[in-house]
Amino acid sequence: MPLYEHVLIARQDLSNTQAEGLIEHFSTVLSDNGGKVVDNEYWGVRTLAYKINKNRKGHYAYLRSDSPSDAVQEMERLARLHDDVMRVMTIRVDEHEEGPSIQMQKREERGDRGDRGDRRRDRN
Repeated sequence: MPLYEHVLIARQDLSNTQAEGLIEHFSTVLSDNGGKVVDNEYWGVRTLAYKINKNRKGHYAYLRSDSPSDAVQEMERLARLHDDVMRVMTIRVDEHEEGPSIQMQKREERGDRGDRGDRRRDRN
């Protein structure tokens, strides 16, 4: 089955337990339709880049799944109809990375990004 990563953004006025309940709800939707949730993470409340439905912040949730496309389409359909979910994004990946996502890693664990080549060098 194909591998997917999903990011859900829920309204900021929900409690943490309600936001985590949304993760469980959409995990069961995937599993009821023949899929399997490999991993999920609750990223917490974060500031949005722009307002969505008059909200400046939102609860972020991340799911990794091994599901058929029908299960993913049903999950996305239900997420778009759910009043508490503001946005949902799903991407198909070739393989899931081991360990926590980059959002959950500490800065020291991420490694050195190296020189990006956009900084001006001294010309002396």
